[in-house]
Amino acid sequence: MTFNTMVLLIAQGFMKSFLIFCLTLLGSLPLGLLVAFGRMSAFKPLRWLVKIYISIMRGTPLMLQLMVVFYGPSLLLNMKISTDWRFWAAIVAFVINYAAYFAEIYRAGIESIPAGQYEAASVLGYTKRQTFFRIVLPQVIKRILPPVTNEVITLVKDTSLASVIALTEMFTWAERISVSQGTLMPFVIAAVFYYVFNYIVAFGMERIEKALDYYR
Repeated sequence: MTFNTMVLLIAQGFMKSFLIFCLTLLGSLPLGLLVAFGRMSAFKPLRWLVKIYISIMRGTPLMLQLMVVFYGPSLLLNMKISTDWRFWAAIVAFVINYAAYFAEIYRAGIESIPAGQYEAASVLGYTKRQTFFRIVLPQVIKRILPPVTNEVITLVKDTSLASVIALTEMFTWAERISVSQGTLMPFVIAAVFYYVFNYIVAFGMERIEKALDYYR
């Protein structure tokens, strides 16, 4: 197998990894905000339920969660698994895992806003909804960008864990080619893809952070 063929096959796997990355962020970022609200809820049963969910997601390996989500319907509910479920099981597992981490980041950001700002907004006639979206949320976004960036960079690398359920993303292709050709070159090529993608993500997040400097 030529070098160019290796690159093309791994690039094909990269597109699947990129799709996992995008769909995970699309699902986990808004879900994480909802989970954060549940975590801060005054309704104790909901708050404790959310705390248990976050504890489980952060306390068990993502690899294990992938396997449970993928095999669970078949082993627990005796459901027939379709060929498409492999991909969607990965998305579900990634989303519920990362939503737990984002929820704690959101919570830390929201709770860091001084209570005086809520009181001032109330005096000015703002509703709770207006206060959150117009005053609190812009400041929260600015404060949580560094830890969110760390999680997003970790997600780029974590997409390789989808290989545990035989999803043919980039790492899976690199592993298959390496075994069949007896060379480490596919892993080197995959490492370059991961590094460049992470560099682009970090650069983009840094630009966003600089654009929000006016919230100092």
